[in-house]
Amino acid sequence: MRREKVAVTQSLTVLVTGGAGYIGSHAVLALQQAGYNVVVLDNLVYGHRELVEEVLKAELIVGDIGDRPLLDQIFSTYAIDAVMHFAAYAYVGESVSTPGKYYRNNVCGTLTLLEAMVDAGIRSMVFSSTCATYGIPHTVPIPEDHPQHPINPYGATKLMVERMLADFDGAHGLKSVCFRYFNAAGADPQARLGEDHNPETHLIPLVLLAAMGRRKSISVFGTDYPTPDGTCIRDYIHVSDLAAAHVLGLDYLLKGGESAQFNLGNGNGFSVRAVIDAAKQVTGREISVVESDRRPGDPPVLVGSSDRARTILGWNPQYADLQTIITHAWNWHQKRHA
Repeated sequence: MRREKVAVTQSLTVLVTGGAGYIGSHAVLALQQAGYNVVVLDNLVYGHRELVEEVLKAELIVGDIGDRPLLDQIFSTYAIDAVMHFAAYAYVGESVSTPGKYYRNNVCGTLTLLEAMVDAGIRSMVFSSTCATYGIPHTVPIPEDHPQHPINPYGATKLMVERMLADFDGAHGLKSVCFRYFNAAGADPQARLGEDHNPETHLIPLVLLAAMGRRKSISVFGTDYPTPDGTCIRDYIHVSDLAAAHVLGLDYLLKGGESAQFNLGNGNGFSVRAVIDAAKQVTGREISVVESDRRPGDPPVLVGSSDRARTILGWNPQYADLQTIITHAWNWHQKRHA
């Protein structure tokens, strides 16, 4: 049964799990700009307290999605109308070496969250999924009805959550929007927020750290792929465009939309060499490159079709240009590592 709201507010309140992380913090900013009240739940294993408290000035609860008593306390204290769920471990290599960590947090933690939502009468979730649920693509660009055969535990955990959400819809009427991201990149255009992982594994921040002299070089894994310049091609999507899509997905659910899955990407790809060349142009600096062998499991091309998000949600990326994405990321890195 739905508990009584403890306060009457002019706008709706969203619980954002993992809201101190890279994509989660940008989603918090987008929600605030859209007029939502936001409560952030983050265990700060990878999140940044100061971004939530000092930049976003949002309420931060430090805790874990697997802590059922804490979730019950949150849902009984705050008038939560919906949940945006970003709290997950997301290092592919680590998921291969320590899969239990990923199944415990990403799957079991989400199950605890879903059960707490049902008991509190909360029936709307926007879920941060991934294109890693598809595995090796059969067609490019990848549509949402492409077979899902993940090739690593990280992708498998995200696919399992998608399945749980479908089952919770059937059993409890909990509606969800699952966003399957391609390569999140960039930073808030005003450099208030950005990407700061430890360890860092994403190409664009690694290239920019090399441009700053904080890394000796950038490694290119594989130069003999069947692509125009021999390096992998990936679909880079600006993190602010991702955040905007999450707000549109939430609006869709709150207006009575049925559960749905959407790809989020730009629909075109850029090679590793193209990213490095663009970074050289943006930064005006030389970047040392070390060519290495291919990594197992890296497909030559990963590009997604986002036609469904454009058609149903009215989503229209504002920062699709690679140079713009890298410029925003560069401005953030200069500010963050000054």
